[in-house]
Amino acid sequence: MMLRYALQTVRDRKAGFLGAFVALLCAATLVTACGTLLETGLRGKIATERYAATPVVVSADQNVHRTTVTEKKGKTKTKHKAKPVTERAWLPAATVDTVRSVPGVERVVPELSFQAVPLVKTPAAAKPSYGHAWASAALIPFTLAEGRAPQNGGEVVVDRELAARAGLRTGVPLTVQATGEPRTYTVSGIAQSARGDLARQSALFFADSEARRLAARDGQVTAIGVLPAPGIDPGELAGRLRQALQGAGSGQADGGGSGAQVAVGDARGPVEFLDAAGARIKLVSMGGAMGGTSLLVAILVVVGTFALSVQQRYRELALLRAIAATPKQLRRMIGREALLVGLAAGVAGALAGLPLAAWLHGRFVASGVVPANLERTAGVFPMFAAVGASLLGAWAAARITGRRIARIRPAEALAEAAVERGRPAWIRVAVGVLLLAGGAVLVAVLSALRTEPASTPVTFLAVVVLAAAVSLLGPLLVRGAAAVLAGPLGPAGPGGYLATANLRGNATRMASAVTPIALLIGMTCTVLFITPTLGDAARTQARDGVRAGWMLAAQGPGVTGGAAERIRRTPGVTAATEIVHTSVRVGLTKYGAQGVTPTGLTRTWNPGVTAGSLDGFGEKSVAVSELAADQLGLKPGSPLELALGDGTPVTVTVSAVYARGLGFGDLTLAHDLVAAHVDNPLADSVLVAAEPGTGREQLAAAVAGFPGVGVVSARDADAVRAEGQPAGAEINLLAMGLVLAFTAIAVVNTLAMSTSERLREFAMLRLAGAKRRQVLRMLRMEAVAVVLIGTALGSGIALAVLTAFSVGMTGAAAPALLPVVYVGVVGVAGLLALAATALPGRVALRVPPVEVATSR
Repeated sequence: MMLRYALQTVRDRKAGFLGAFVALLCAATLVTACGTLLETGLRGKIATERYAATPVVVSADQNVHRTTVTEKKGKTKTKHKAKPVTERAWLPAATVDTVRSVPGVERVVPELSFQAVPLVKTPAAAKPSYGHAWASAALIPFTLAEGRAPQNGGEVVVDRELAARAGLRTGVPLTVQATGEPRTYTVSGIAQSARGDLARQSALFFADSEARRLAARDGQVTAIGVLPAPGIDPGELAGRLRQALQGAGSGQADGGGSGAQVAVGDARGPVEFLDAAGARIKLVSMGGAMGGTSLLVAILVVVGTFALSVQQRYRELALLRAIAATPKQLRRMIGREALLVGLAAGVAGALAGLPLAAWLHGRFVASGVVPANLERTAGVFPMFAAVGASLLGAWAAARITGRRIARIRPAEALAEAAVERGRPAWIRVAVGVLLLAGGAVLVAVLSALRTEPASTPVTFLAVVVLAAAVSLLGPLLVRGAAAVLAGPLGPAGPGGYLATANLRGNATRMASAVTPIALLIGMTCTVLFITPTLGDAARTQARDGVRAGWMLAAQGPGVTGGAAERIRRTPGVTAATEIVHTSVRVGLTKYGAQGVTPTGLTRTWNPGVTAGSLDGFGEKSVAVSELAADQLGLKPGSPLELALGDGTPVTVTVSAVYARGLGFGDLTLAHDLVAAHVDNPLADSVLVAAEPGTGREQLAAAVAGFPGVGVVSARDADAVRAEGQPAGAEINLLAMGLVLAFTAIAVVNTLAMSTSERLREFAMLRLAGAKRRQVLRMLRMEAVAVVLIGTALGSGIALAVLTAFSVGMTGAAAPALLPVVYVGVVGVAGLLALAATALPGRVALRVPPVEVATSR
């Protein structure tokens, strides 16, 4: 019987259940989209391009490894963990002979791959370009469409897409910037592949001897392409190769990596594209963070929506209790209604989540967060998870919100249906206080976290927990706010008086509208201001720590060693410090690092040394930030074992500890040590200290012969860093944009539901003499009050969380608050609230009050 009542109720009260349906639909859509991104990070395939015709590829291991052995209760447990390196690890050239000797190998093609940037005017969306030896053209394979293969060190072959984009043809000169000084070559041929143009890269092919010179990796190769003999299965050959390489010990490459690896099939893509591993981790992290935050926000919003829905049906439910419906029957009916709505919303949301995931994946690709050839995985698991989450969320929300009406006596139910309960239930207040305390604990924890990966999830969790506390304590907060707003709303006339009375008398209903606004403002401000908070602190440290008055910057891949040396010999220049950036691993923990020229370092650079000294800084030295020193237990004189960017292990000695880690990274090493183990050894910038009177023109004239290298002042360099800062904020906003959109929909949804169900109230006001415009003015005053309360609470949440984040990350309570952005966020929230109140209100007031009074 209760199932029949549930079906009839859903059918007859479509408007009442529409809000819950919309909330659950958005929740299911978010879960599906985030789950798809998470699954793509875990199982998405990386398609190969240049190794398309090479069934088996041998490369250096691109990971650092750690094995731990523990004993517990007489049992020995061995755990092995691996983390990817950020730069390419190379193989010893002797590995080629080992591979060639394995039975079943028909042909072996050594591969050299290095950056090679053609210095031409190409579109801004030009792809990265890499140089190779012409012998490795067979890996895709490339064949000549025009001209001939490079026969000497002065010739180059370019791929067809690059030739068309740059307007190149055979016989024309082409200047190429590789790992050293730029050099001009003659285009001897244009290559094409039967598989089409390369999607993610451009290829330049040099004579074998010139490719070895440009790669600057004597005695090493990037990878080895292996072509099996006829009838030999690639998988079987891969097994033989692994055994041979393990037995020969050829995996221990001087250039990094902990061993050789053999890839077949889909495993070839990650060998070609090193950013694949980082992209997978990033997608898993983003999908997990977005999905977790989405679920928490969804639970908060759905519970609030169902609470409002049940409150609107209090009279109906009270009547059922009065005609002998048992508490169990009411709970069952409300639960089945919720399950019906949850099932419909879950299925629709799961289907809607797939195109949303595709759009979001496309945006991540366009912004460079993930590579284009990381194929999106659209499995059924995220869809089932979305439907399950919708059903569980709907059922739990219905049980929570319908619990009290199902338990009280019939007479009490009818009495409470006539007027809102004066005080919220003590359980609600107690849970709200516990959540408030939990939010305070999270804020305290956040102020002690000093790394971004650790603090980011705690930041958003703190916002949601504090918003949940606001939701539960909302009626008390609204009543308190009503007392404060009574004065400002009083001069507004009858509309202001009625709005104040509604705030006091219908605090629970108003609280359900305040909560999503507070969550929207709190979450949006947190997302928008996290990156500026961190970026401003980093910029300040970098600005205060740079002593040089000038800097060399390049429009291309970097500043060459020749340009740096030329500027050092310029009259008036006292020091020139080349800087190259990378990431290193200490154990399995990744740290941002930079390589700097030791000579004259203290004239150009001041990281705020707090222990030790930079005097005598050299090839075997390292300076560490205070954060890294605390985490690793280091002090001046301590030895430090680390793996460089390509996995090469080194041991260095700590010479200094510095305070400006945000501006200069956690580890600082000698330039030559870092440059020998990165894909791009060119300097990102060169700090130039000069005597007074040495001007920009003199310095610019010194490097005029180096294409793309310019001279900028330290002030201009700081401005460039400031302009680049919003990019990080855009990625964060894109990552959390779905949650923010969901919250904005919840604001409109809740306010529209609240307004559309007040037909009887509006009719009574009009029958009592109130005019239509007066009722609308009352609604506007209510919306303004709700926005003011929600803004105050949301701003307070964001300020507390951002301040704690700033203390933990920068050591100072100085969150970056952008007034124009903040006003825009509040303005959007206000417009949403006013629109969601005014439009349903106008529709409701079109019904003659007499009809409403006689029909209810």
